[in-house]
Amino acid sequence: MSRRTPALIAAAVLLPLALTACSTPKGDEPTGDKAAAKSDGFPYTVTNCGVTTTYKAPPKRVVTMNQHVTEIMLELGLTKSLVGTAYLDDKVLPKYAKDYASVPVIAKEYPSYEQVLAANPDFVYGGYSSAFTAGDGRGREAFKKSGIETRLNTESCAKADTPMETLYEEIREVGRTFGVTDRAEAWIKQAKADNAATAEKLKDLKALPVFVYDSGDKTAFTAGGKGIGNELITRAGGTNIFADLDKSFGDASWENVVARKPEAIVIYDYGSTTVAQKKKRLLDDPALADVPAIKNKRFAVMPLSDAVLGVRVPAAVEKLAAQLHPAATTS
Repeated sequence: MSRRTPALIAAAVLLPLALTACSTPKGDEPTGDKAAAKSDGFPYTVTNCGVTTTYKAPPKRVVTMNQHVTEIMLELGLTKSLVGTAYLDDKVLPKYAKDYASVPVIAKEYPSYEQVLAANPDFVYGGYSSAFTAGDGRGREAFKKSGIETRLNTESCAKADTPMETLYEEIREVGRTFGVTDRAEAWIKQAKADNAATAEKLKDLKALPVFVYDSGDKTAFTAGGKGIGNELITRAGGTNIFADLDKSFGDASWENVVARKPEAIVIYDYGSTTVAQKKKRLLDDPALADVPAIKNKRFAVMPLSDAVLGVRVPAAVEKLAAQLHPAATTS
């Protein structure tokens, strides 16, 4: 894989304004865009993956690289801010299809630095660290020198052991950056409710040992113990057999797959290799014949875009739980 607070505050604000209104020269009062920016929480300073940026107003012309950050923008109602997008892993969700179709696709995979500049953005949002590969000319410093601010999805740099909280913070920070805090907080509230509902259905079940098969032949490219993919499995009633792999994705030996005896295999669906081809590769491998998941042909399937830090995650937890524990989740 190649990428991989309300009334009290108002009172506190209004009181000093009332006390100073008589002494403030009319010409010094903020008007127009400046007044709007101040009332919407700007300037706003945020540190993202080691880069600190102060926004005086929301970005107006945005290029997104990687599907999950594109879908974050679409979910927050920021389609009109998008002047370019690139790099889908699979199809966008049907709810976003119309909005997505209105955004120019500037490259099938990662665009060149020149292709990004041609869209004349003031902000570039990348999903994976590979979106800002300096060796390819797309480093964050290079964009900064051109007057373009950047953001990297925090799954690529988060050190916390609570990826779901990292997701909430990602949505919250993007909402603040674009002046749509209410939309972001509404999404977070619903996501927490959805996660709690799934957890309630699974609370009395024994976790199922799970192996994630992303890709690979000589070795298995799989989900490690870091990142939202691992937490997604846990919240869906599984235990990632490679949770000791200290990264979001990594290679594991087939011998370890056999030794750890997964009872279910989650296949990530993306790219040119189909799910059917991946299943065949696993079922036809004699070395895996005694693996419980293979013997029982117990597979679950997830689009790759469900398993990264984006707005699909709460629904993805529920969908995976339904595949791993169908009897418990059917209601």
